[in-house]
Amino acid sequence: MRNERRLHSLYTIGQVVELTGFGHDTLRYYEKIGLLKPQRKRSGGARVFSDEDLRLLSGLKCLKRLGLSLEEIKSFTSTNRCVTELSLMLEGDKAVLRDRIGLLTDHLARMEAQRRELDELIDRTKNNIRLYNELLDGTS
Repeated sequence: MRNERRLHSLYTIGQVVELTGFGHDTLRYYEKIGLLKPQRKRSGGARVFSDEDLRLLSGLKCLKRLGLSLEEIKSFTSTNRCVTELSLMLEGDKAVLRDRIGLLTDHLARMEAQRRELDELIDRTKNNIRLYNELLDGTS
């Protein structure tokens, strides 16, 4: 069996913007804070991104949709492993999984508290609408 190296595609920042939906400024910011580490192989030091960078950005997008802060995302991705990578369990690295469970559990508790607060605001707003409608009906 011959050992073949898999060729990876390299992408410009413009291509990554088009493929991921992240803006130029966002990609540069993610690089600045250490979430993303593109290579600089093109002339003039232009950033080039790999397939691995695209996978990471896909994971970042998912974590953002969950509502995690950038600090939480940095913590979540600090192991440089995919969110759903089965090798986490196969390698016996259960500490990483425990950390992620803790982070997501804390985040879920915050979201549930926000939901309760939002439910209260919705109830108050409905009550105000009902009161205003009653006032209108009473003045007709």
